[in-house]
Amino acid sequence: MFPERTGFIIWVSDVKAARNLDKYGSLHYISRKMHYAVLYVNAERAEEVQKNIKRLPYVKKIERSLRNEIKTEYSNEIQDKTRFYGM
Repeated sequence: MFPERTGFIIWVSDVKAARNLDKYGSLHYISRKMHYAVLYVNAERAEEVQKNIKRLPYVKKIERSLRNEIKTEYSNEIQDKTRFYGM
């Protein structure tokens, strides 16, 4: 199916140079105002890519996205009370 992906938030000092991050993975977004970029890479290459990106002169800090660790399946244990407030 689809490969497991990992996201990185990369804080940069030069936004124009941040466009070069596209060769390391899928560059999703670049914020010109806050000077960060969002990059998605395959999970098996994540550590290797992170080491290579840290070496770049315009990179200040790299943070791993915690989106994969957030629970996305919900249970409906509590009764739905919206029907009591209907018209």
